[in-house]
Amino acid sequence: MAELLNALKTHRTEKGFTQASLAEAVGVSRKTINTIENRVFTPSTLLALQISIALDCSVHDIFYVKDD
Repeated sequence: MAELLNALKTHRTEKGFTQASLAEAVGVSRKTINTIENRVFTPSTLLALQISIALDCSVHDIFYVKDD
């Protein structure tokens, strides 16, 4: 079964964002960013795109699928 993984924390910290500042930039709560980083919550396509724009990188740089 395919699994959605992410490198959000890595990209976020490299760009100098805290969870709170990234959340503010994309219009969600800090908790939402936290749950995405911890793979508890899968973001919508729109939110994934907003995050990638805020971090100035590709969606594929942040989110990727791991096949078993």
